[in-house]
Amino acid sequence: MRAESAGAFEPNCPSRTVLDHVMSKWGVLVLVALTDGTARWGSLRRTVEGISDKMLASTLRTLEADGLVERTAYPEVPPRVEYTLTPMGEQLMERMMPLMQWVLANADAMVGVGRAQPASAS
Repeated sequence: MRAESAGAFEPNCPSRTVLDHVMSKWGVLVLVALTDGTARWGSLRRTVEGISDKMLASTLRTLEADGLVERTAYPEVPPRVEYTLTPMGEQLMERMMPLMQWVLANADAMVGVGRAQPASAS
């Protein structure tokens, strides 16, 4: 398996750019939010708690440029914009969701590893 991904270790490998975009904290969370289907800006903003407007805009632009998210703007007043996964984004999330489920199942144990335990009261 490692031999197949040997190119990923090269500094100019395009996979590094893709990994940077897809595996960033906000990139992952926006993609996961879109696995439930099409969403508008406000819905994404509420779902991905803690993300700023600027970071949400930047993340969506990046994922759209990467071909993972499709942005559809409707000529209405007020304007309506929807975001959805592209077929490539759906393929990615089919593979990423098992990892996300593993992370959620193990995060508490991992975050506690290596941290000083509170002293017991005597």
